[in-house]
Amino acid sequence: MPRAASTTSGKPTSTHTTSSSQVSRSVGAMADHSSAAMTIAAIRPASRLEGVVAMAAFADGDGDGDGDGAAMVSRAWWWASIVARPAGVVRYPAPMHYRCLPSPLLTALLLLLPLACSRAPTAQQQAGAARIEADVRALSHDRFEGRLTASRGFEGAADHVVRRMQALGLEPAGDAGGWLQAVPLLRATRIEHGGELRVRRDGRDRALRWQSDFLPEPSVDHAVAQVEAPAVFVGHGVRVAGRDDYAGLDLRGRIAVLLDGAPVGLDPVSDALHASRQAKLREAARHGAVGAVFLRRDDDERAWPWSRIAAHWHEPAMQLRGRDDRGLDSLPGLRVVAVVRAGAADAVLAGSGTDAATLFQAGRDGRVRAFPLPGTLRLSARNAIDRVQSHNVVGRLRGSDPGLNDEHVVLSAHLDHLGIAGGRIHGGAVDNALGVAVMLESARVLATQPHRPRRSVLFLATTGEEQGLLGARWFVRAAPRGALISNLNLDMPVLAVATDDVGVAGAALSDLRQPLHDAARELDVSVSADPLPQYAMFQRSDQHAFARAGIPALYLFGGVDASSWREDARAGFTRFLGQRYHDVDDGPDQAIHWPDAERLARLVARTGARVADAPQRPAWVATAGYGGTVPDTPDTQR
Repeated sequence: MPRAASTTSGKPTSTHTTSSSQVSRSVGAMADHSSAAMTIAAIRPASRLEGVVAMAAFADGDGDGDGDGAAMVSRAWWWASIVARPAGVVRYPAPMHYRCLPSPLLTALLLLLPLACSRAPTAQQQAGAARIEADVRALSHDRFEGRLTASRGFEGAADHVVRRMQALGLEPAGDAGGWLQAVPLLRATRIEHGGELRVRRDGRDRALRWQSDFLPEPSVDHAVAQVEAPAVFVGHGVRVAGRDDYAGLDLRGRIAVLLDGAPVGLDPVSDALHASRQAKLREAARHGAVGAVFLRRDDDERAWPWSRIAAHWHEPAMQLRGRDDRGLDSLPGLRVVAVVRAGAADAVLAGSGTDAATLFQAGRDGRVRAFPLPGTLRLSARNAIDRVQSHNVVGRLRGSDPGLNDEHVVLSAHLDHLGIAGGRIHGGAVDNALGVAVMLESARVLATQPHRPRRSVLFLATTGEEQGLLGARWFVRAAPRGALISNLNLDMPVLAVATDDVGVAGAALSDLRQPLHDAARELDVSVSADPLPQYAMFQRSDQHAFARAGIPALYLFGGVDASSWREDARAGFTRFLGQRYHDVDDGPDQAIHWPDAERLARLVARTGARVADAPQRPAWVATAGYGGTVPDTPDTQR
């Protein structure tokens, strides 16, 4: 279970919550006519109200056994007036002792309380939720074939977004006055069984099995590549201030063997900038390595099993293409890069004096040390490489202030998904048709306001996010210097149950947090800042392309504090990752709480409007680490 995150509303917080089992025990105790002290964990307005009135309905108002339930209901509503307000997590002690009132009428009242206490959406909000659902169903439909970057299905989905932006009254802001911005790409696809990984030691030769034990990474630099060289285990392969995994090592002409993932104790920004696979490969190439092998850890396998990776071996890799038709992020010195499943890591480490289990535990303990591996590794790979082009969709709501409307707030969501895998269409309803649909509803909210924001607002549906934030990175590269002042990005908002919060990553990194919290307060919704830090959300979607260019950004997704104690939003998020993420089951008929999606659209619109109307451009906080531009390099999933 992901650990709880305190809110950032500026009010007192507590890590204590009341579970459904605790509530059941309390009600059971009152049913046995024993006294009970009632402590209210003030987390969510609806669930707090349910809890207060439910306990009151079972209680005897003055303790004399006459069943004075009406008085207690009155008192309960008084408690609700105190407790039922957005306050993050606040504990209110309530030392009241009452006895049970075994009344069928009040029991029926209890059963109806969830309906009475829920906040019914207005007709306008219901209409917004219906629009979002319609867009999700349209974009995740089989006719768009999973919206793979540079596919006909993606271009069809882009046409849908263009038509929606036209209907909203936006103006085109793509290339040459159109809606589309061309994104030139190189695409590399593995050739089945086209590669090898052999461990040659002590006169013995062991071959790992292609797909079962390892996969070579697709390369846009080499259609056919092979390398045999001594190998050096370099730990995590991270080099940041205060840490250098390459200290004292000679990698020239050697193959770097690295643990996947980030080392323990690395701060989130250093993790984002220096611990992705691509960042590690840049560092290995800089030290003269001619190849690289990533060892997946047992923790990686539990979070994302190798079987799911192996099943998608045919998925292409893509890079931005420069004017010379070479990849903008090429590392041609690294002839072959391979990834080995955790269960096969012992074969790579054989004869080194350690095994994979010991190494993985050392990684968890922060005690990993580099060492040379005996013998040599032989790597090879074959790829099909071609030149392709995809498109971002860009619409604009022009600002009302002629002196400021050349500055833009960008609301973004990636349009691409995985296409067809294993003969089955991956529709990507939550990832990320839902994000695009929420962005379009945010555009409608802003376009129909009586007063437009002072600065312009861009609405960006990107391509190539699944391949390394390619569309967002191209968009940032192509923008005039100073034209982009902030980014609010929507990706994979898991909304399986009703919640009273929104999850936001990056809120502590810039002063965007103030307009965000002001907008949230207006909508009576709390903000859970980076509620799932173990997933390193901030660097895993398009907002990171903006952040790397020095542009303050936020990543908005689903909430984690369920409105009812009977629901568990965090568990819903975990279930989605384990069962539906990048799977054919990510369809529009799964549990999606559409009113929360509509509320998220209003929150994004209000936050964007506040940023666009602010007298000053937003800025990073001094300790964020994103204050200046950094090299434009891809961010890939670990």
